[in-house]
Amino acid sequence: MSSQDRIQAQPLPPKDDKDLDIKHVEVVDDVPEVIDNKYLSHAQDDAAKILREVGPVEYTIEDDRRILRKLDIWVCIPMFIVYTLVHLDKSALSYAVVFDLKKDTHLVGKQYSWLGSIIYLMQLIVQPLSAWALVKLPIAYWVVGNVFCWGVSLCCMSACHNFAGLLATRALLGAFEATISPSFIAMTQMFWRRREQTYRNTAWLMSSSVAGLIGPILSFAIGHVKSGIKPWQGIFLFLGCITLAFCPLVFWMLPNDISSAKFLTQNEKVIAIERLRDNNTGTKTSEWKWDQCREAMTDPKTYMIALMLTSMAIPSSGIGTFGTLITKGFGFNSFDTILFQMPPNVLTLSFLIDGTWVMNRIRLRFPVVAFFTLFPIAGAAALLYVPRTNPHALLGAYFVIMLYTPLQPLVYSWANMNAAGTTKQRTVGAILFIFQCAGNVAGPQAYLDDEAPVYKTGLYTDMACWLLLTKENSLLPNPDFQYIL
Repeated sequence: MSSQDRIQAQPLPPKDDKDLDIKHVEVVDDVPEVIDNKYLSHAQDDAAKILREVGPVEYTIEDDRRILRKLDIWVCIPMFIVYTLVHLDKSALSYAVVFDLKKDTHLVGKQYSWLGSIIYLMQLIVQPLSAWALVKLPIAYWVVGNVFCWGVSLCCMSACHNFAGLLATRALLGAFEATISPSFIAMTQMFWRRREQTYRNTAWLMSSSVAGLIGPILSFAIGHVKSGIKPWQGIFLFLGCITLAFCPLVFWMLPNDISSAKFLTQNEKVIAIERLRDNNTGTKTSEWKWDQCREAMTDPKTYMIALMLTSMAIPSSGIGTFGTLITKGFGFNSFDTILFQMPPNVLTLSFLIDGTWVMNRIRLRFPVVAFFTLFPIAGAAALLYVPRTNPHALLGAYFVIMLYTPLQPLVYSWANMNAAGTTKQRTVGAILFIFQCAGNVAGPQAYLDDEAPVYKTGLYTDMACWLLLTKENSLLPNPDFQYIL
C-alpha cells in the first residue's frame, strides 16, 4: 500500500482526557500495515473512500466529543425507539390474553404456548438470511423495511379468530423482528469505540423496561374503549399502527454507516472513522469473508456466551408469555393484572443502569451477573411455596422474579468486545442470536396448561436455568477492560 493511501495511527488518549495537555490530534495520510490487516483494506472498507477524498484532517478533543454527541442522538435514539417497538409488539400477546383472547379464539392445550414460541422459532429460521443481509444490504434500510412489515403483521392479528390465523401472523411478526437485535449489535460496533459500547448497548437494550411501562398503560386504556371490537383486537391494531407511524422518523434519522451519515460533514466523517481506529474491528465492508466466518464458528468463547444467552432466554420467554396469566391467577381482574406489570419495570430500569455502572467501575462482570441471578431465583421459589391465599405476597414475589431483565443487556455487552471484521461480527451475532432463539422457543413449552395458575414445571425450569447461568458466568474469562470507561 502506498503512503498516499494511508493514515497514521495516533496514540490513544488517556481514559481521563480532561487532564490532557494536547490541544489537537492530527490525522496524516499514512496507515501502518497492522491497520491494513485489522482495520480492513482500503479496497474493501466502504469508509476508505472518504479517507481518500478528504485527506488529512485536524481535530480537537472537543470535536471528538461533539461527534460522539451527534452519534448518540442520530443513531442511539432511533435504535432505542425501534427496540421499544419490538418489545411492545412482542408483548402484545401477553397483554391481549388477559382480555379473553384464549376464549374468543378457542385456544386449547399447548396452542397458547406455541403462539409464544413461534415468534422465536421463526427468528431462528431466518437468522442466516439476516446475517447475510447485514453484510450485503444497507443496514438502516433493511431495519426500516422489517419494522414496516412487522407492523403490518401485528395489525393483521386483530382480524384473526382462530389458532391458525394467530399462528401465521405471529410467525410473520417473528420473522421480521429477527434482524433487529443483530442489526443493532452491528451498528453499535460500527459507530462507537469499544470503551463506549457498553453504555450504548445498555441505552437501546433498556427499552425493554421502558416498553414494560408504556405497554400496560396503553393496554389499560384500550381495554376501556367501546368501539365495536374486542379489547385484545384493539391492542393488536393500535400497537401495529404505532409501529407503522414511527417508520418515517426512523428512516430519516438512522444512517447505514458512517459514510452515509447525513448529520456529519465530510471532515466529521473522517474523524468518526479515526475514532474507531483503536477498535481494530473496521467499520463496514460489503464483502463476505469465509475465513472470518470460520474463525467465529471455531472460537470457544462464542459458544460459551451463546450458552449463557440460552440460559437467560428460556426463563425470559416463558415468563414473558405467561407472566400476565401468573399475575391474574393471584385473583386480580384483567385491568389490575395489566397495571401490575408496570412496577417491576421501574425496578429493572434502575437495576440495569446501576449494574452497568458497577460493572464498568469494578471492571468485572462475573460478580454483577451472579448477583442479579439471586433475585429471580428467590422470586421463583416464593411463587412456588408462598400460600395461594396471600395474593399480595405472591405479587411481591412476581415483582422480584422480574428482576431477571437486566441480565441480557449485561451479557450482550460482554459479547461485543472481541470480534474484529464485519463478517466475523455478523457471524458471532448470528450464532448468539440462534442460541438465544432456541432458548426462547423452549421457554413457553415448559409452562403446562394443566398446571395453571402455578406453573410449577415452568418455574422449576427457570430456576435451573438461572443457576446454570451463574456457573457458566464463572467459567468465562473476563474481557479486556482496557476498552471500558
